[in-house]
Amino acid sequence: MDTEIILETIDLRKEFGGLVAVNDVSLQIHANSLHAIIGPNGAGKTTFFNLLSGNVRPTYGQVIFKGQDITHQPIHRTIHSGIGRSFQITNIFPNLTVFENIRLAAQAMGRDNFKFWRASAYFKQYEQRAWEVAERVGLKERAYTLARTLPHGDQRKLELGMILAPDPEVLLLDEPTAGMAAEQVPELIALIQEIQTAGNKTVLLVEHNMHVVMSVSDTITVMHQGRALAQGSPAEITANSEVQTAYLGGLYQFEEQ
Repeated sequence: MDTEIILETIDLRKEFGGLVAVNDVSLQIHANSLHAIIGPNGAGKTTFFNLLSGNVRPTYGQVIFKGQDITHQPIHRTIHSGIGRSFQITNIFPNLTVFENIRLAAQAMGRDNFKFWRASAYFKQYEQRAWEVAERVGLKERAYTLARTLPHGDQRKLELGMILAPDPEVLLLDEPTAGMAAEQVPELIALIQEIQTAGNKTVLLVEHNMHVVMSVSDTITVMHQGRALAQGSPAEITANSEVQTAYLGGLYQFEEQ
């Protein structure tokens, strides 16, 4: 894990009428780390991700990426800056092939992003990138398969490939294992770990599976009622009595049932 701070929030707050979804959260994310955000439903995790990626504007506070204030950047500028984002619900083009999904994601970040009516052969650099990414996420053999016909686990891999296509520095992964069968989870998590370590990526992960979180995270932040309740290593979070009371104890009982 690098000591450099690549992504930071300062007193970040989001109000929806009388509801405070994110309550003055100040957080620092180290470059080349895997940082997990956990907390019960309604803790503000997804809203926090939406603020980081530009999907939602904060009531006040700042988002700093590589020393630059990106708080009010539109989402497409945030993506071009080097932040990729996944969602709880799989976000792919179902009627396109695996290869076309990844190629379009790569093309969207280039100068040819609106040249959709040219022959695909015109975009050799994006085709090459698409093959590289398809192989990296384990979908090269399914490159010409329609995305909608893929098993759910492979659709999650495809979404990860689409995020990787423009080669972002930071990946915001919101519940990447949601809806996956238990036996599929280890393979996807191993893939995320490999991408993070081998590719010098920073991964910010929202995940409910505590066994996954505790085994892969460098740092964990616990959110509760919109606030950052605690932060530390997996061992420190596990030993934190306040966290156990607010969240972990109940969740572990749920996981074991």
